[in-house]
Amino acid sequence: MSQSLAKECNEAKERYDTCFLKWYSEKYLRGIGSLENNECSELFKQYSKCLQGPLKERGIDKMLVEAREDNKENDALYLGRKK
Repeated sequence: MSQSLAKECNEAKERYDTCFLKWYSEKYLRGIGSLENNECSELFKQYSKCLQGPLKERGIDKMLVEAREDNKENDALYLGRKK
């Protein structure tokens, strides 16, 4: 698996990646799990929290907000999210 954007988050990313790949292949692809309710969500939250500081330091956090804002219609169309 690839390393995290921030070295200090590598361990959290590895735990999440390992969990996600197992869940995806063993449950989701077999119709057992759902995207909204999977056992890796807490690990994802931990990894995301770890990334917040490094993303802000590099100015990437603002770019992510802008990209999400620019793509709200596509998200609503393809991901079933509200505009």
